[in-house]
This record gives sequence, C-alpha cells and structure tokens, in this order.
Amino acid sequence: MREKEQRMTAERENDAQDGNVLRVAHVVGKMHTGGVKSVVMNYYRHIDRSAIQFDFIVDADSTQIPYEEIERLGGRVFVVPRYEQLPSYLAALRRLFREQRYRIVHAHINTLNVFPLFVAWCCGVPVRIAHNHSTAAPGEGKKNFLKYTLRPFAKVFATRYAACTELAGRWLFGKRTMVRGDVTIFNNAIECDRFRFDAQARSETRAALGLADRFVVGHIGRFCYQKNHPFLIDLFAQVLEHEPNAVLLLVGEGPDRPAVEQLVEVRGLSERIRFLGNRDDVARLYSAMDVLVLPSRYEGLPVVGVEAQAAGLPCIFSDRITPAVKLTEPVVFRSLTDDPALWVDAILRDWGERSSGSLPPEFDIDRQAEKMGKIYNELSSL
Repeated sequence: MREKEQRMTAERENDAQDGNVLRVAHVVGKMHTGGVKSVVMNYYRHIDRSAIQFDFIVDADSTQIPYEEIERLGGRVFVVPRYEQLPSYLAALRRLFREQRYRIVHAHINTLNVFPLFVAWCCGVPVRIAHNHSTAAPGEGKKNFLKYTLRPFAKVFATRYAACTELAGRWLFGKRTMVRGDVTIFNNAIECDRFRFDAQARSETRAALGLADRFVVGHIGRFCYQKNHPFLIDLFAQVLEHEPNAVLLLVGEGPDRPAVEQLVEVRGLSERIRFLGNRDDVARLYSAMDVLVLPSRYEGLPVVGVEAQAAGLPCIFSDRITPAVKLTEPVVFRSLTDDPALWVDAILRDWGERSSGSLPPEFDIDRQAEKMGKIYNELSSL
C-alpha cells in the first residue's frame, strides 16, 4: 500500500481538472467490501468518464481499496488518516482540498459528513454534497450517540443533500427537507445484466463448491454487529431440522468473523456452514444459491438485496431493512422478534421455477449514472 500511496502522491501535482474533465472528490471513509464502496464504484464505472472523473478519499484503515481498477479508469486514490484521529484527518483534508481545488466534494459518510464538508467550506469548495446511506438502530450505543449528536449539523456546511432512499433522507435531513424536494435520491443501482440468473453458472459453481444436490442458503455481508450473524446461525440450525441437506454460505470478511466461526464450531455446524471470504464472483454465487437471508439489525438499501433480486433469487429480509428494497415478488420481510418458525417457513417456501428478476428502470446503473453526471455538470457551472 505504501508504494501505491507514494506513486499517487507524486501524481498530485497534475492539474486537478485534467483540462475539460471535471474531477469530483468522493469522501468514502473506510473502503471495505460492499456497502458504500460498491455504490460509489458502480456509479464511477458507468458515468461518462470522458467528462467526469472521481477522486476517492479513503481512510488509512481501509481493507479493500481497488487501486488498479480506479487508476485504470482514470481516477485517483488519496489516503488520509482515519477519521477517529480527527485533528490529523482534518489537517490532511485541508491540505488536499487546497491543493486540488475541487469544485465539488461529495461526502458519503453519513452523519460524519459534517467534518469533510466543514473543511471543504473552509477551503472555498463551492459545491458540497452530503450523502446519507444509513440510519440508526438500537444496540450500538456509542455509534448511535455519535450519530444523534452530529445529526443536527448535517445541513450546516452542505449545499446539496442526497440519500439512497427517502427513509435515509428523512432521517438525516428531516421530513420538511424531503417534502420540499431538496434531497436527491440516488438509488443503489446496479448493472442488471451482470446479475441475471445463469443456469450454467449455477451448475458450474455448485459443482465447484460441492453443492450439486444441496439446498443452499446464502448471506453476503461484512461480519459486524449490523449484519446480525449470530441470529442467522441460530436460524440456520432450525432450518437443518426441516432440511438436513441444507448448507449456509457466508460471503464476506469483517471484525466479527472469528467470533462467528467460534459460534459455528460450538454449535457443531462446521460441516454445514461455509466461510467463503471476499469473492469476486458474487454474480455466479447468486445463481448457485436457493435463497438469500439478510437478518440485519439496521440497514439502508443494501446493494446485495438489489443484486440478488436481479438474479431472481428469493430473499428473506428483516423488517429493519427499508421496505424500498422490495423490487420483485420473491421477497419476504420478517421481524427479528418473530417466532423463528416464521423465518424457517419463509426460507423453505417453494418459490417455483427460478428465473431472472425484472428490476424497475430507476435501479439501472446506466440511467442513474447519467442522472448523477447531469447534476454534477449543472452544479459545477454555478
């Protein structure tokens, strides 16, 4: 990583606007697998990069920074101290914004947006976008305390507001701001064709993983409190009582993985639960799965849920996930306080013949990226 940072530091002397190309600074915080990283990268891949380029400002403790792809597409990565080291973080942003002279800073770190947007305001950046991707939920005392403490400042230094859903917009910016139409919704859109159900990929992937005749339950997400893996493990144990041929695939990494692995071992489920780590073939995995289960404790609009529905994969979501994620018919919501039997019934339901899902056009990344590009161009001329 150090060599990458040194090389990109040397490139900073280049003109920030690259001639007629508008460079937008995207403050994405901690770049891990999925989440905000997936959303911003999807937009970057499909925006008109001959006119607009992204610079990614990421925290130093990021674990999944796609340097090679970003550089190949014409973007740049600037690594700054993690936001927990606030004085160093703010100083690094101040140096960067003054050096690069951005016209637009687009911050994606929810209530923490106040910090980079404050620095952008101090540095005279004319367009400062606060983008919210989440809300708050019980169970994370320190994190929620910080969210509610910072929420009143969400609009102070921003000149434009954005969110992934109306719920996320209302939560951070307020109902009146939403009603006035002052919040732009950028859907967590995807490349729909990439995730369509593929019968051949299903057969090949299941054979490669030794799952030819198994009932496959899937989950894709970071191992962290939000994703609620212990609940999923307990739930899967009950699924096995009704479907002994079942197997659970857990895709992702995260700080809670060791604890979840220990729980699986204690429950005697090591032979039935596969830890696949981070994967670059998730589209094929969706085709290989029989059902996706996301029992999140809280969630905005998960990209995983959109991708899975494009693949026609039945999805069981917790009711802590926004209802806006339901885009196709094979979707069921269950409360985390429901009798587990209701979850099991939904997981084992006969969903009929598998086929690709048809998503609403507003979740097509080409259309959404075009929308974002038009807004950037309008704002940059102000």
